[in-house]
Amino acid sequence: MDTKLQNLLDYTLDELKDLVKKEGLPAFRAKQIYQWIYQGKSFDEMSNIPKDMRTKLAERYTTGKLKIFRKLTSALDGTIKYLFDTGDGNLIESVLMKYKYGYTACISSQVGCKMGCTFCASAKCGFVRNLTPGECLGQIIGMNSDNDITITRVVIMGIGEPLDNYDNIIKFLHLLNSGDGLNISYRNVSLSTCGLADKIIQLAEENLPITLCISLHNPIDEQRSLIMPVNRKYALDKLLDACHIYKLRTNRRITFEYALIKGVNDSEEHAAHLIRLIKGILCHVNLIPVNEVSDTGFVTVNKEAVERFKSMLEKAGVNVTVRRSLGRDIEAACGQLRRSAISEGD
Repeated sequence: MDTKLQNLLDYTLDELKDLVKKEGLPAFRAKQIYQWIYQGKSFDEMSNIPKDMRTKLAERYTTGKLKIFRKLTSALDGTIKYLFDTGDGNLIESVLMKYKYGYTACISSQVGCKMGCTFCASAKCGFVRNLTPGECLGQIIGMNSDNDITITRVVIMGIGEPLDNYDNIIKFLHLLNSGDGLNISYRNVSLSTCGLADKIIQLAEENLPITLCISLHNPIDEQRSLIMPVNRKYALDKLLDACHIYKLRTNRRITFEYALIKGVNDSEEHAAHLIRLIKGILCHVNLIPVNEVSDTGFVTVNKEAVERFKSMLEKAGVNVTVRRSLGRDIEAACGQLRRSAISEGD
């Protein structure tokens, strides 16, 4: 996919209608083209579009179809990890997970990440650029067409900080929800942020009934700043104020993600601080035994430590679960596969 070509997946149907008119094509072709690109088809596969029209479009546009650079399938649970080629020398990660209720896609929002969280593989390769709305859609469409399935749930928890790519992600959410496209309910979408407080407040004003997930990981300011540099700008008091505003505006329950790291944030003291921090917020805590990433020095906790931490929260009346780990045998944790591929190319 040549980056000089405009990605048709970046367009709404109305925008595509205007584009088709501008290209001197009949207006009804827009709907046909739109249906094809959401099926992950190339111009050559658009059988009801005249060949000369397809050739003309291919000279200036791309269908947004992403090339699969690498694909790994877990022998443990069937989770599939994709490394997609964006066509400009960059690679992005996506994960397809199958649950009893259907298929969920975990997608990336940026090529790389600026946030610098010390336990995350994504931060190790630095930031390159934002993904466009079409490139976010392309990950889902690519997994749908590769497996002949229909993804019904999306989590924006892959590489990148979604709220650092705010405008593109908001357009992506509208495109994702559109009945003309994938028609995925906002309520089936989760967005994870490391805590850009000002953007959380801005997101609240969008009034989108998505699930907001906060990557918290430590309830003590000084300690959180050591593992999550974003906390130096948006300390916990600012972050929690933004969460209160989000709850008031949307009436949606917030999920706090908490990656348990041995000897770093897994003590009874940390659990007590966490309980006090989130008191009074309609929320849910998702405990995640941290994925061990080389060069970080961080070690995951054992089952006993997870249960001990979980029990303290439950006794305090906190709604808490432990995330089921999927795809451990295929580097399914965020950023691991991309990092391996980049290292191979060095």
